[in-house]
Amino acid sequence: MADWAAAIRQPSYLVLPRAFPALNECRVLLKCKRNPGKPRPASSVASLCRETSPLEERCQTKAFAVPRRNAMALILLGYLNSNISLPRLALAQQSVVFREYIDTFDGYSFKYPQNWIQVRGAGADVFFRDPFVLDENLSVEFSSPSSSRYKSVEDLGSPQEAGKKVLKQYLTEFMSTRLGVRRESNIISTSSNVADDGKMYYQVEVNIKSYAANNELAVMPRDRVIQLEWDRRYLSVLGVENSRLYELRLQTPENVFREEENDLRQVMDSFRVNKVAS
Repeated sequence: MADWAAAIRQPSYLVLPRAFPALNECRVLLKCKRNPGKPRPASSVASLCRETSPLEERCQTKAFAVPRRNAMALILLGYLNSNISLPRLALAQQSVVFREYIDTFDGYSFKYPQNWIQVRGAGADVFFRDPFVLDENLSVEFSSPSSSRYKSVEDLGSPQEAGKKVLKQYLTEFMSTRLGVRRESNIISTSSNVADDGKMYYQVEVNIKSYAANNELAVMPRDRVIQLEWDRRYLSVLGVENSRLYELRLQTPENVFREEENDLRQVMDSFRVNKVAS
């Protein structure tokens, strides 16, 4: 045990080849470099170094010398990178496949990630969600032609005015009667564009944060600690056709949005409203 401890404390060096598979071949060099002050029989040293000198010459051209403890750390780091980083990199490089949803009866279409599932009875005309991130979903809603006579999305005003109306609608839907609930919201961006179908569309992005007390029934205020409940990004695309106002809604946690922004924007850009037979 004492010899082992002394060897750990000894700043002996191990030649670490650039290619780890050759590491075992170069371990013999450690025998020549360990305990350099310890006398050895001349014949033994000459024999050992004569056997390893060709290997040493080859390893020195392909390697660098590092302390033994650092070498072991590098080996462990290389193993972890090969088993963790590479699969993540491969996963990140995988492209998302989209499917197209077309509603010829109500007059709209859009693309969505093929692994999302449709949920019926959710209140919207159509509703899809991510099977793993339950807070990530999309839906389509539209106004009744009997109660509205829209001619263009510009009937809502400018994109900024439309953004205020969209945010107000979200906050109305998220009103809560729970004690200690507070909502913070802001409009991130509003824009308009003419799509390849020649129609004008508005895009609105808002962020809403919900804060709630961890113990809303506590008597003492110090026992009602306000904490962040959720932080979400809401994306809306507005279009007009068939005298109706159509809205595609995307909801996603803010941290997920940063990872999937490109995919979600493809969904937004794919939304189209179509003429239906009267």
